Amino acid sequence: MTAMSPSPSPKNVVTETLLPDITVHGRGKVRDMYDVGNYLLMVTTDRISAFDLVLGSVIPDKGKVLTQLSAFWFNQTGHIVPNHVVSTTPEEYPELLRPHAELLRGRSMLVQKTDPVLVECVARGYLSGSGWKEYQQTGAVCGIKLPTGLKESDQLPSPIFTPATKAESGHDINISEAEAGKLIGRDLISQLRDITMSLYAFGSAHAETCGIIVADTKFEFGLVNNGGRSEVILIDEVLTPDSSRFWPKSDYRPGGPQPSFDKQYVRDYLESIKWNKQLPAPTLPDNVVASTREKYIEALRVLGNTNLQ
Repeated sequence: MTAMSPSPSPKNVVTETLLPDITVHGRGKVRDMYDVGNYLLMVTTDRISAFDLVLGSVIPDKGKVLTQLSAFWFNQTGHIVPNHVVSTTPEEYPELLRPHAELLRGRSMLVQKTDPVLVECVARGYLSGSGWKEYQQTGAVCGIKLPTGLKESDQLPSPIFTPATKAESGHDINISEAEAGKLIGRDLISQLRDITMSLYAFGSAHAETCGIIVADTKFEFGLVNNGGRSEVILIDEVLTPDSSRFWPKSDYRPGGPQPSFDKQYVRDYLESIKWNKQLPAPTLPDNVVASTREKYIEALRVLGNTNLQ
């Protein structure tokens, strides 16, 4: 890790946004969405979720890290799949958003409206998290049979595609590709699988040059009308500490959990206090908040080759 980043000022900690006279499109676990005519405004707060529930603490600057790292990846992956980004510069947003420029700077995106695909697309190159738990029980992950004798955090023989249902509340559920095909159509899930694995291969290769292993990651997609036909575009966030497991390559030792640049640190703390993963969600100690913030900022610096703006 690098030296500690400057402490955030309270005014830069955003738990929830309230933009007067602008229509709220929806609020997710982390993002507040606003309807601004032909576009959506996506504002990433400093809320943090774990086990699909929003915790009682915020991680200062987390929303900026997620936005700025996603913007880096969106810019890098346009040759693989189009994405929903219109602008990340408040001065280029519609006029009604300009009074909120300082709040929005660094933590927002103006994006295309889409019909979101209601399946999360997960790529796994290593055996960890829910995949490891499922493998221990069945020897498979999302219906994909794996070799016997694998250890926690082992690299898989080749990356696998493991979709999950998107839950508005509660826990997402891992499903097989065939089950996903029944939900959204076999042709579409096949297309999303190919895009997902291409994105994962590209992101993993870049991360490896930075000394980071991308153990797994999830992508979300939307559909837009393009000249009368439905086109897939990449939406939400890309290869961030919220949507991925990032491990330092130099410390990689299969056979147990790995040190990480992501919110696994938070999950591990919650497991240590034996939280039942039901509401009310706990708050995090100050040292866990501070360490998590540092891990996120380090991920942005290393992967995006940039400091927090």
